[in-house]
Amino acid sequence: MAKNKTTENESSVTDFINAVADETKRADSFAIAELMEQQTGLPPKMWGPSIIGFGTYHYKYESGREGDAPLIAFSPRASSIALYLGSSFSSREQLLAKFGKYKSGKGCINIKGLADVNVDVLKQMVHDSFTHKGDAHC
Repeated sequence: MAKNKTTENESSVTDFINAVADETKRADSFAIAELMEQQTGLPPKMWGPSIIGFGTYHYKYESGREGDAPLIAFSPRASSIALYLGSSFSSREQLLAKFGKYKSGKGCINIKGLADVNVDVLKQMVHDSFTHKGDAHC
């Protein structure tokens, strides 16, 4: 079975964010990292080369594939910032209705930047997703 490429590592989150070329996206990434750290009480960690995650859980599929993943995460991408918040916390749809401009991706929510979204709603989504995933995987 193939080894999971997206694993927690000791790379510097600060160095990774500082390397983001777009100045606004870089500032937003630092702000999102701080917001997620405040909401989770956990420090940011690099997962693979480009995902910043908080917390960890172990998963195992019926197929036998298993591994570890962050409870919540985000990644500054070329055209957007991907927020990995999970899709099954109970307040998700209600909060997304008040969130602002976003696109749903496979397993993530993509935003252009913090100026396009309601940051208070983002805080609540991070809190609710983290609490739900933590409860489900502990």
